[in-house]
Amino acid sequence: MTASDLKFRVELAGHDSKFFTRETMRFFGDTMRNYGVRGPIEVETPTRKVMAYELYRRRPVKNNNQSSAYFDAETFARVFPKR
Repeated sequence: MTASDLKFRVELAGHDSKFFTRETMRFFGDTMRNYGVRGPIEVETPTRKVMAYELYRRRPVKNNNQSSAYFDAETFARVFPKR
């Protein structure tokens, strides 16, 4: 799966994710080309374990941000892993 495929499926599922908007990506100095997808992998959230796709940044962006985002493999909703 590519980053564009994941974006399409998140939008198709009807989730109001601000993650992929132009304004958000411009704010962080990011482009779709800078994203890669791993998974599905098992991610532990505060309440349960889920299979999720990891959307990672290949290169750091503004303020050295290189964090990943996780999306549920079944519902394509954004999940937040336990820290």
